[in-house]
Amino acid sequence: MEFWGELCALLTATSWSLSSYIFTAVALRVGTIQLIISRLIISAVFLAITLLAFRINLSAQPVQIFYLALSGFIGLVIGDTFLFKSFETIGPRLSLLIMSINPGIAAVLAYLVIGETLGWFAILGMVVTLSGIFLVILERKPGTENTKFKITKKGVIYALIGAAGQGVGVIFAKMAYIAGDINGLYATFIRVVTATIILIPLFIILKKYKNPLKVYREDIKSLGMVLIGSVIGPYVGITLSFFAIIYAKIGIATTLMSTIPIIMLPLSIAIHKEKLSWKSVAGAFITVIGVAILFIK
Repeated sequence: MEFWGELCALLTATSWSLSSYIFTAVALRVGTIQLIISRLIISAVFLAITLLAFRINLSAQPVQIFYLALSGFIGLVIGDTFLFKSFETIGPRLSLLIMSINPGIAAVLAYLVIGETLGWFAILGMVVTLSGIFLVILERKPGTENTKFKITKKGVIYALIGAAGQGVGVIFAKMAYIAGDINGLYATFIRVVTATIILIPLFIILKKYKNPLKVYREDIKSLGMVLIGSVIGPYVGITLSFFAIIYAKIGIATTLMSTIPIIMLPLSIAIHKEKLSWKSVAGAFITVIGVAILFIK
């Protein structure tokens, strides 16, 4: 069963990589806010169907719901909003490379907030991960950047805020698990629904959210892309990651799921015709090695 867990982990990384490119294309067509809310609604529907179909235990303590609601707000509302803004600015490959510091942020916060041990391997892993990211970000060799996406301070800051938001979101999710047993898919459903409930009225008030019926009636292609991306990424990705953690060792599963920066390399060449330098390739591999070191016990 361990092999199937590891396979699920690799498929998780692949599904998130593919969906990232789909979501980037949609964000450029209909806008980040429209995409995020549509993605959350579709994900919530599919998760609800799964929970009911498999008769998953839907019990949770009030304190767990509170922590998961905070996790959904910080991780999915703040984290994902800035992540998708970075997709539009610097592209999905570099955005997700920067997002690789998410486990490091979560490790530091876990040490400060809930007293988890932060060993030398964890510190070394964070240093190696940051080294790989900086190798790519600081590159300025002409001709290596795609004409559509360029490395900008704004885009990098967006990605860093996204990573921080998701890192903090993970801590609150972990606090929910510490408070008592809860099914992973149900916990994800609570996070997704909470984020949806917060986002829709917020952006309606701010006049950032348009009538989805009108938006997608005028752009059927974007609707199809949102549906495909939501199934491939948030739904299939979350489900596969759940089985990966169950059947494989957590350290191995997490490392395999963190290979997204490497998987993104051939996708970037095939989809956006990016010309990748040796620094971009080396930086991606170094980053993944750093994430792997983080989980060495």
